Amino acid sequence: MDIAAASIVMNQNSLALAASIQVLSLAKEQAKQQGQDIVNMLKSAQPNLGQTIDIRV
Repeated sequence: MDIAAASIVMNQNSLALAASIQVLSLAKEQAKQQGQDIVNMLKSAQPNLGQTIDIRV
């Protein structure tokens, strides 16, 4: 393999790696946002949950 072909292959691999990293970064951000949305949803579902205790003697 000559130097030009090796250079092209290396650049293609570098581009594929950069694209993969971008996709993973987007997926991570989306998962983080979905997790935060779930936490907010759980907090707003029963805001008074655990605030009072019913005791009978």
